[in-house]
Amino acid sequence: MSDLELTNLIEAYLKGELSEAESSDFARRRADDPEFDHKVVEHMAFVRDLADYGQRKQLISDMNVIHDALDIDAIQNELVPASSQIVQMWRKYRVSTAVAASVALLAVFSTLLFTGYFSKTNSSNYSALRRDVNSLKTIVNRNISSKPATGPVNPGQFSGTGFALSENGYIITNNHVISGADSVYIQNSDGDSFRVKKIYVDPANDIAVLKIDDANFKSLKAIPYTFKNAAADVGENVFTIGFPKDNWVYNKGYLSSNTGYSGDTTAYQVDISVNPGNSGGPLLDTRGNVIGIISGKQTQTEGAAFAIKSEYLLRSIETIPQDSLTDKFELNQKNRLAGLRNTDQISKLQDFIFMIKVY
Repeated sequence: MSDLELTNLIEAYLKGELSEAESSDFARRRADDPEFDHKVVEHMAFVRDLADYGQRKQLISDMNVIHDALDIDAIQNELVPASSQIVQMWRKYRVSTAVAASVALLAVFSTLLFTGYFSKTNSSNYSALRRDVNSLKTIVNRNISSKPATGPVNPGQFSGTGFALSENGYIITNNHVISGADSVYIQNSDGDSFRVKKIYVDPANDIAVLKIDDANFKSLKAIPYTFKNAAADVGENVFTIGFPKDNWVYNKGYLSSNTGYSGDTTAYQVDISVNPGNSGGPLLDTRGNVIGIISGKQTQTEGAAFAIKSEYLLRSIETIPQDSLTDKFELNQKNRLAGLRNTDQISKLQDFIFMIKVY
């Protein structure tokens, strides 16, 4: 197939012009041929960039048309009074002017807020929950259990939390947890450490996917939780398990808003107690569904934490290029936590939640 034929085929697939049988063949080829899948992903990115460029060019063109139609001299003569009239107009309309200025100021700040100008990354009121291990007054690394730990003894520079995506060693955490790392290890509830490698990062959604790359690692048991694709309800009871210290900690709370910091629609606000080290931990509902991943908290508001919605977590996973995966994996579709008591849920979860150690 020539490049032109391949491009036309991908375009037809994206536009929904293929028959059901052709679409099935296309999807099967993406799954079986990493190089083909990579070309499809590249073309999708190109189409998005092209559409964004076209929108910008159209906006500039529309603004130029409006500007050309304006009679600047006439507008100036109409709106700018003679200097002798300015004082009289100020005295007459100063109250109305003050009100209009207040409305304009409010509109400007609303626009900046809506566009994310006051983003969580630029605000001292938002704290990402990566734990700085070097700031702790700990001389030696305490193991999670009495079992001797494997892997490095050094506690590392930073730590966070991650949890299993699959039985064959794929782990998910926050991108800010592992950002800038020379090497990354995970530690399980038995105190065993395993080296992991970075597979995929999505900085926009603060997602990172890791893969255990260690000869001592054996396959995990069947994943007990599922990932919720639909939005959770405000007021829903939730809980998380993470590593704000050297052993895992359980916390519970409830969803307090369906938007995150500064109105971020990709995240929830959660009334729950979390601390540095909780970043990357799963947020679950009472039925054992992962509904988000803990990412940060508001420093000046007690109990106001934030979690990236599982919907965006799943979107990130779907965009992983197939050729970057050393082993195939599928997310678990059978929930083994629904209907269990909370204590039993926690007991089944602890083998699938890990401390992330960054060096």
